[in-house]
Amino acid sequence: MADTGTAAGGGRATLEDVARAAGVSVATVDRVVNRRDGVRDKTIARVEAAVSRLGYRPDPAAARLARNQSFRFLFILPSGANSFMTLLAEQVARTADWLASQRAVIDVQHVDVFEPDALAKALETVLPGYAGVATIALDHPRVRAAIDDLAERGVPVVTLVSDVPSARRLHYVGIDNPAAGRTAATLMGRFLHGRSGAVGVIAGSLALRDHAERQFGFNQVLTVEYPQLTVFPAVEGQDDNELTYRATVSLLREKPDLIGIYNVGAGNRGIAAALDEAGRSSAIVWIAHELTAHTRRFLVRGEVDAIISQNPGHEARSAARVLLAYCSGDPLFPDQERIGIDIFLRDNLP
Repeated sequence: MADTGTAAGGGRATLEDVARAAGVSVATVDRVVNRRDGVRDKTIARVEAAVSRLGYRPDPAAARLARNQSFRFLFILPSGANSFMTLLAEQVARTADWLASQRAVIDVQHVDVFEPDALAKALETVLPGYAGVATIALDHPRVRAAIDDLAERGVPVVTLVSDVPSARRLHYVGIDNPAAGRTAATLMGRFLHGRSGAVGVIAGSLALRDHAERQFGFNQVLTVEYPQLTVFPAVEGQDDNELTYRATVSLLREKPDLIGIYNVGAGNRGIAAALDEAGRSSAIVWIAHELTAHTRRFLVRGEVDAIISQNPGHEARSAARVLLAYCSGDPLFPDQERIGIDIFLRDNLP
């Protein structure tokens, strides 16, 4: 039968369709498509002509199936009750369902990422069977060394949400944190237009690069463009509601002219409790990060004035795509993997 340039059945062309059109075996087509040796030039030309006529595009999952190839990835996520990280873990689980169709598996390990020794140990003890690792990262010498050791072993590491740029990580998946801090400062300055006073900054941990970079960006804009506002050094709440509550109580007690709070990390329920207890909920401009069930409620009530957020689903899928593309030798599309900064007021809540 003559080749009409269409796949059998009229669907997407397969290796079998190309093999039939070129008059060769499927194994030969696989060799040609994947640029492996052992095929004569005339045969290569015939196969490539058939590929062009049929518009054949390789199916990576099918190719892995044909080679009995699969990948196992490890996602290292924070332990604790951080609402955003809980959302991220849920999205990683959903991403795992999609990856299963790509012959890839995700395992999740929960670690105290505020403790560098614990995070480094988790990275140092990654089992040999893993083809890649995604981790919430702490910018610490031992963590950097653990990431570099994995890279030396040929295991790619993607940093997720918080980066370690000096390490040999493959890719960072997260927002531009200095820009997020600058955005928070601009919002704070405009919300406090015409007022003078103190602004407090609460971070989970300044050892987390995303928290440190947000604080840097915030100070960069507020101190230059809004000199009537005094920014005080960040206090740490370890992303814990009780510790963040205590930090907020201290700010309110020590800074009677406090008119703004920027929470770089989590622990927002602690801030809400402290402001409510002091009767200051409506008097202080409060800018927070990450849209969760709790911050949504605070925003609707008018306690939080703005939320700067990142999409945990996009981040989970992006980390998986980056690792899968690296292991499969497929191209990466930077625009697809760029994580945007979302700004939510109560008027534009999704």
